[in-house]
Parts: sequence; C-alpha cells; structure tokens
Amino acid sequence: MSNRFQVRFWGVRGSYPVPGPATVAIGGNTPCIEVNVDGHLIILDAGTGIIGLGQELARRNLEQNRPTIATILFSHTHHDHTQGLPFFLPAYQGGNTFYIFGPRTFDQDLEEALSKAMLPPAFPVQFQDLYSFKIIRNLEETDLIVFQNGNGDPEFRHRFGNDPSPDAHLVVVHVQKSYAHPQGGVYHYRIEWAGKSVVYATDTEGYLGSDRRLSQFARGTDLLIHDAQFTENEYLDPGNSRQGWGHSTPTMATAVASAAGVHTLVLFHHDPSHDDEAVMAMEREARQSFPNTYVAHEGLSFDLLNMSDRLPPP
Repeated sequence: MSNRFQVRFWGVRGSYPVPGPATVAIGGNTPCIEVNVDGHLIILDAGTGIIGLGQELARRNLEQNRPTIATILFSHTHHDHTQGLPFFLPAYQGGNTFYIFGPRTFDQDLEEALSKAMLPPAFPVQFQDLYSFKIIRNLEETDLIVFQNGNGDPEFRHRFGNDPSPDAHLVVVHVQKSYAHPQGGVYHYRIEWAGKSVVYATDTEGYLGSDRRLSQFARGTDLLIHDAQFTENEYLDPGNSRQGWGHSTPTMATAVASAAGVHTLVLFHHDPSHDDEAVMAMEREARQSFPNTYVAHEGLSFDLLNMSDRLPPP
C-alpha cells in the first residue's frame, strides 16, 4: 500500500457557498476534506467542495485506468454538508465503489436523508439511480471502522469488544457523537494510522471550561480540524447572539487544542459573511493562544508523516 497520510481541503466554508473576489484566497465551497491514508481514500463530508474533488478523482482514474474505491463519512446531514453529492461525478460512473457512513438522525436513516436531496422535482436524477456501487450504513458511537492492509473494504468492530486497540499498522476510524449542534447533534471522527492521527470536529459549539469530551477524543492528535465559524463579538452580540447555533469561535477551538495537547490546529467552517481578510484576522487572533494554528483554505494540505513545527508566513 501507499506510505502516505495526507489531508487536503476542498471545501472550508459553512452554511452556503460564497464564490467571488472577496473569498478567492480562502475559497467559497462548503465542507469537504480528502484523506489519503495507507492507500485508502476517506472523504469527510460532501459539501460543494466534493464537486472539485470528484473531477480530480475522475481525471486520476482515467490516467491510472482503475476505478475509485472510497469511504465517505458524514458528520451530519445538514444541507451544507450534503449539497455537493448530487454533482459528485464519480458517483455516476459504473465500476466505482463508495462506502457511505454517517449518523442516523431521529428516526431517519442516513440513506433516506441523502436520498431526499435528490428527489424530483428538485433534481432530475434520484440517488438510487446513480451507476456506482454504494454501501450505506448508519454509524453508532461504539463503532470502530478498520481498514486492513491491501483491502479497500472497511470492516466494523465494537469499541468495547475484545480488540479495542487494533494493530497500529491498520487504519482505524473512531467515532464520537457531540450534542453541541442543533437537531440531532453531529459526529466527530478520529482517523489513526502508524502512530499518527487527524481529528475532524466540525459544527460543534464550545462549553464553559472547554469541551472536555472532545479534548479527550483529540488527545495528542497531530491535526485537529475544529469549527470556528464566529468571532467572539458575533458569538456574544447582545442584539444577535449566536449562542446555541452549534458553532464555535477561535477561542473555543484553541481551548480544545491546548487541553488536548495537539500538534496543529486548523480553523474550519468559515462563516459565509466573512471575506478573506476577516478569516485571516481570526487566524492571527488564534495564534496568540495557540501558535501552531492555520485557517483552512481550499488546497491546504498536510502530510502527517512529515509534520513540521514551523508555521508558514502569515
């Protein structure tokens, strides 16, 4: 397999896409992250960023003459995390295989929630009619997703079973449910391999004294991707407070990063009203508390096997 653990950002914005000159540096697409680890492709969420990723995957497949096998993990099924799926080109191509996992929300299975985004008359093609092979499963917080060497098919184990700590040479995905987001909560993911890890914690809101459960979940991770949609002033604005909206501030994100002892923090899920300069200002603010902080932008990538302690120029 490939000796690689790379994380690349394709969509970093929250709520809705915002193309245009004011967002060209950070990007205007909604959440999607590509993780290539030990030859396995894992996609985190399917906002509009997955459209560009799909075009790139189709190009790679044409060059390499082989189909796409990927696992798509949904944090939740709010529109900004699913709206790119109907335009994901590899899903229309026969021979490709997608394992699609995420939370069951109230009494609605994941497959039902995704199918509703492609129902007529709102969309001309139904989810079930896509030519790719799709395996869809609701996730539970007790699930461990394990990828064996040389096998693209994910396996499921129980977190409290006989093998709670699989071989470090295997790719393992841990799941944590957070209730700090409206209408059913959100799933956080921790992807581990070869002693390295990345934690994806979007659409989460901080608690008084920091989010202790998330800090424990992210303990010692190399890369923490954390929601930071609002500034402190927006969050606390007495005329239009964002408290209870299910999103964090840079202060909340740095508090978790510090408590968890992470290597690198990435601020994610930028508010659509924030232009490039506003987002960069949040990075400068966060670095005062946690110096090794970046704001997510489209095209940003990290090689977890070769993490550097040095920050890029601001």
